[in-house]
Amino acid sequence: MRPGLSRVRRTLASVTTSLRTRARTRFPSAVLVATGLAAGFGIAQGTGVRALGGAVFAAGGLAAGWLWVQRRGWAVALGLGGLYIGAFVLAHVLAIGAGWPAWLAVGLVTLAAAGTTAVVADRP
Repeated sequence: MRPGLSRVRRTLASVTTSLRTRARTRFPSAVLVATGLAAGFGIAQGTGVRALGGAVFAAGGLAAGWLWVQRRGWAVALGLGGLYIGAFVLAHVLAIGAGWPAWLAVGLVTLAAAGTTAVVADRP
């Protein structure tokens, strides 16, 4: 056996192990929740097209919902989906009804929803 061949085999073995580890790594659904709420708001504000922000909000919610069903089942997914939509509504109530700055309202509900999601759905 050539001396360089064993080094190549060790390198390939470490790459394979790395790929296996990466495949088992779980993407946190709280990131999708935070992105859906904050980016949805930012895109709606920045472009002036509320439907575009709504599409980002919906995409984040659907992607997170899919992970919730896979990891925790329908009951938890429905509960967290209600929290996600409730956070969206609460941000509007705080910004429009209570007169809070819009970014503050969205930031607070995003932190609360993403934090709750991390505890409920993203723990191993």
